[in-house]
Amino acid sequence: MECIPDESKISSYATNAYFSDCFTSVTRYENQSALDIFLSIARKSPNWINFLMSLRNNIVSKFGLKNLGSLSDIEQYKSAIDYKVGDRVGIFTLHFNSHNEVILEDRDKHLNVKVSFYIEPNGNTARIYASTVVHVKNTLGKIYMLFVTPMHKLIVPSTLKALPKA
Repeated sequence: MECIPDESKISSYATNAYFSDCFTSVTRYENQSALDIFLSIARKSPNWINFLMSLRNNIVSKFGLKNLGSLSDIEQYKSAIDYKVGDRVGIFTLHFNSHNEVILEDRDKHLNVKVSFYIEPNGNTARIYASTVVHVKNTLGKIYMLFVTPMHKLIVPSTLKALPKA
């Protein structure tokens, strides 16, 4: 695991966060946007991740938390240019979008979660930083994070493997 890049807009959200992490991968780069990269990853989400999301949704619904759906619940024919800030992008809401960084968010009364995909181009390759920042609002949010944190550390690196190798 590496640190969140200072140039990334999400780095400012990491201050006083209850949880933050960052994973990286080097991939072939053809000037695609950060949102293009996220959409590619989400659409190729492995079945075991979708199973875990389904399990999560069934369990947390008993405690009044919302059903997020599945990471792969992305409209198949919608491209990155079709999305505007405030739109739903699968399980997240689009919070910020530039060519080199996308920040997606999910907020409720327990947590504020922001996920960033930040691109650091280097010719025909790029380092992709997948960063997550969580601000917890109450005890239920802390309890939830006890269970989510270990799974998150498996899921994010696994999803980055879906990127084409450099």
